[in-house]
Amino acid sequence: MSTESDNATAFGISGASGWLVGGALGGAIGAAAFGVLMWVLDPAIVEVAIPSIYGLEPVGLVGWGVHVVHGIGLGLVFGLLVTRDPILGILLTDVETDAVSGVGAMARIVGAGFVFGLALWAILPLLVLPVWADAAGGGGAIGDFPTAAIESLLGHLLFGTVLGAVFAATVDLHGRSSDRPLED
Repeated sequence: MSTESDNATAFGISGASGWLVGGALGGAIGAAAFGVLMWVLDPAIVEVAIPSIYGLEPVGLVGWGVHVVHGIGLGLVFGLLVTRDPILGILLTDVETDAVSGVGAMARIVGAGFVFGLALWAILPLLVLPVWADAAGGGGAIGDFPTAAIESLLGHLLFGTVLGAVFAATVDLHGRSSDRPLED
């Protein structure tokens, strides 16, 4: 019998591909939460601006679909990153500081999701989107996309936090790096 099935706990998706499911699910739910926030603040962002980025007509739920697909893709990137040995080792390593040692692995993964959301905000709407808009002609709803708005920051932080929480709740990471100290 494999050691992977022997180490699996009663909770969470275990195995080498569990991060795929956790990342995709967390990304979809996080994108939905982010989309609801944007829709409440300015429905045109989800309904018009997001489809316009790809040159699509704002018909029906196209913007929502594109937004959730973005979330799934970014959730997979998050899952890939946090399950690699260097990052996972940091997240699961016991530390000697009182402030951090009391925080469990699940809370650290939620924190990693928060940081991931902040990094996404700094990279995608602030750096990539303006370049993309200029390359695409920058017209219409793309030019009105709120890249540096506080709502965008809050939405990306919400996305990352929800992504981290769903990922931590669905993926069993225990036993993956316990025999590999960071000093290796």
